[in-house]
Amino acid sequence: MTATYAIIETGGQQHKVSAGQKVDVAHMGIAQGEDVELSKVLLVADGKDTLIGSPTVNGAKVIATSLGEIKGDKIIVFRYKNKVRYRRKTGHRQLYTRLQIKEIVKPTSKPHKEKVAGGDS
Repeated sequence: MTATYAIIETGGQQHKVSAGQKVDVAHMGIAQGEDVELSKVLLVADGKDTLIGSPTVNGAKVIATSLGEIKGDKIIVFRYKNKVRYRRKTGHRQLYTRLQIKEIVKPTSKPHKEKVAGGDS
């Protein structure tokens, strides 16, 4: 049996998630232990059905719990200009929010296919 997964968009990035997975997303500013509902679901797939949104799947959502903030790897920025003794060394650590995916909620109703007038002969 294939596990259900979804592709979500948060913080300008897309992430492939499934239930029980931990994922690091751009800093969201939510407290540890708080639930968050991610509604920008671009695709939902299980073993037999695949729902592709245009751009998002209406009614689909991913429910996750915040595990707190974490910091990414340190990035060193070194600016240098030759012949003028200009040197600046700075660092940066990006903040992320770690999420535990609880469940993927599929849309309840399926879209109705409209009949085209005059299409049947």
